[in-house]
Amino acid sequence: MEEMRRGVPTWQEELASLMDGGLQYDDGSPIDLTAGAESRSKSSGFGSVDGSGTGSESVESLKDQVTGFIKSWGEMLLDLAIGCKDVLQQTLVSQDSVVVRKLREPAAKVSKKLSFLNEYLPEDRDPAHAWPVIVFVFLLALAGIPGVKESLLKDYGVRLVSYDLPGFGESDPLRARNLSSSASDMVDLAAALGIADKFWLLGYSSASMHAWAAIRYFPDRIAGVAMVSPMINPYEPSMSKEEMAKTWEEWLRKRKFMYFLARRWPSLLPFFYRRSFLSGNIKPLDQWMSISLGEKDQHVITDPVYEDFYQRNVEESVRQGTAKPFVEEAVLHVSNWGFSLAEFRMQKKCKTNGVLSWLMSMYSESECELIGFRKPIHIWQGMEDRVAPPSMTDYISRVIPEATVHRLPNEGHFSYFFFCDECHQQIFSALFGEPQGPKEFKEQRTENHKPDQPETGLSNSSTTKE
Repeated sequence: MEEMRRGVPTWQEELASLMDGGLQYDDGSPIDLTAGAESRSKSSGFGSVDGSGTGSESVESLKDQVTGFIKSWGEMLLDLAIGCKDVLQQTLVSQDSVVVRKLREPAAKVSKKLSFLNEYLPEDRDPAHAWPVIVFVFLLALAGIPGVKESLLKDYGVRLVSYDLPGFGESDPLRARNLSSSASDMVDLAAALGIADKFWLLGYSSASMHAWAAIRYFPDRIAGVAMVSPMINPYEPSMSKEEMAKTWEEWLRKRKFMYFLARRWPSLLPFFYRRSFLSGNIKPLDQWMSISLGEKDQHVITDPVYEDFYQRNVEESVRQGTAKPFVEEAVLHVSNWGFSLAEFRMQKKCKTNGVLSWLMSMYSESECELIGFRKPIHIWQGMEDRVAPPSMTDYISRVIPEATVHRLPNEGHFSYFFFCDECHQQIFSALFGEPQGPKEFKEQRTENHKPDQPETGLSNSSTTKE
């Protein structure tokens, strides 16, 4: 009668009571189905997934479906990228491709015109197989390292190749050039000279940005990099406040103003260039570049040998009489380079095609690889340098801790690089070890080699170290 007074429960209420509290006896105590379910699962080989003991199949959740979908798409995109890479290699890089056939003849002509560069190559080295090759980049039309001895190049078996940037000297201007095209120029020049092996890069001062670009876009062609007094973008956003302050405080007000114009109003730069080095009246270096020099640098630029060298090279670099290449170079220096120096830092990168792959990579070393520039980077920095302040090198060593930095007390921007035999010896020794020269080469001669035939394909053991 008590139940009749409360009313009969509906079927919804009975179902809710089963879902919330499970089956119960009349007195309200729950019915234990665990033992029966466990015995049935052991005998049948199947177990309950949701704990209800029904033995029903599990249902894939939305999270599992999304994870599988993303993983499948990642694998498809990876296969597509690999296929596109193979197609490009077969159509553009192979010997029978249209690009290679069109460039083969012009490259041969350029190689013939530049054959005079072999004068710095030891007589017992074949130009096509000499290694290492140092491609030298500088703002002016310099003929290699100023004052380097030919005997030093022979001792180390170095072939020194220098070239003018587009628009400088006799080099044709290149419309809308950037750092990517500059890196391509180096690789194309090496191919035109028949340099099949990897080569070293030597960058000086502000032209170091072209060396950075080469190792960014063509790292497989570069054997190593040497930089002397390298400059970076003075507006680099990743520089610390202290590094930025130490950099700008070393420059004169006029130099700061020229950087500001290059960044904000580059169209005004030709007006100032025509009133200085493009006027035909070549002023001293410190006045032209609006820089203050230390004692050692002042001693270098007042030397008659350097003054004659400086006069000839400035005349050669401005022979086209246009300010455009200088404006382009200034704008490139203070603009976004398209890459960060932190990209060259050695670090571990793991392949992640989804959330699960990322979690698995945390416990699996096989899924990870080292990225960055894994070749040697050497930097020589004068501690009295007021053109490329040491704070710039401090920034480089902070973002690329693997770089070898040679800090030079009492040296400036020019004193360690221009007409310094001992300095050049130290640079080559740091890059290639002890000089072996023709003596080591002669020891590698075979009995079948005829004296009247040049040997090819051999090089100093010290130069093959990476």
